[in-house]
Amino acid sequence: MCLNALIRNSVDGVLVPIPQYPLYSASISLYGGSLVPYELDESKGWGMNIDTLKKAVQQARSEGKLVRGMVFINPGNPTGQCLSADNLKELIEFAVKERIVLMADEVYQENIYQDERPFVSAKKVMHDMGEPYASQLELLSFHTVSKGTSGECGLRGGYVEMTNIHPGTIEEVYKCASINLCPNTMGQIAISTMLNPPQPGDPSFEQHHKERSEELASLRRRARMVTDAFNSLEGMTCNYTEGAMYSFPQIRLPPKAMEAAKALGKAGDVYYCLKLLEATGISTVPGSGFGQEAGTFHLRTTILPREEVMADFVDKFKSFHIQFMNDHR
Repeated sequence: MCLNALIRNSVDGVLVPIPQYPLYSASISLYGGSLVPYELDESKGWGMNIDTLKKAVQQARSEGKLVRGMVFINPGNPTGQCLSADNLKELIEFAVKERIVLMADEVYQENIYQDERPFVSAKKVMHDMGEPYASQLELLSFHTVSKGTSGECGLRGGYVEMTNIHPGTIEEVYKCASINLCPNTMGQIAISTMLNPPQPGDPSFEQHHKERSEELASLRRRARMVTDAFNSLEGMTCNYTEGAMYSFPQIRLPPKAMEAAKALGKAGDVYYCLKLLEATGISTVPGSGFGQEAGTFHLRTTILPREEVMADFVDKFKSFHIQFMNDHR
């Protein structure tokens, strides 16, 4: 709905990170807008570079585009990086200066697996910065019950909080929402429980706190387990999964594998993922599905399998990769 409100025609552009969650490129195309990509820096933990953003905006404007919005995903999908408060401050300064609406995809905010960069919301940083940013940044913040420790994708509960958005615009977005009559009951209940969890003294507080803490601790162990496994393999490197639910390793495929992929009319990472699926039953998503730097290949895999299953996943993946590399020397 927010992209629909932002985009008027193909002149309107939206900045989207590469690699990106494909919902954005698909929706921007659906509403007739233009995708303005900005690449994250894999060598710096998938960091965001303000100079890269400025160049992307300048390039789009030189092509006659009007950049109206910018998406950032924190923690990242598929890259798993977490932005620091300083990163967010730079981002907010950039958005206010360039008069760009900031779309903060913060749906993985509960999924943090390190202590150096805890989740900080864009709205909090904006208020901490004071004026003129606290009143001039047009901010759309997104959250959902589909992620976090609830992980209830099927209940379809989520929200957008609009900060410093013109009241007339909000009214129009409400009209668009009203086309669907009303949100589903279970989704509303799920959102309510996420935003209002049990408090100390409540009957279910101890159980909720214990289950949530144990799940996050387990996810942190799984993130380390998967990252370490990828980094132990020939031709594969992976930044640590700081947050979200995925690992996104880079694969350096041997020439023989690239030739085999070309013969089948497939990208190198697609070929690898299909071979992995056929040999092990492990389903991954090739990096080409998210966008990636030219000449590189990646795959995205989740860290969600239960801890007792993850060791089996790691063993199967390692065995496959060793055999794949030997077969394609």
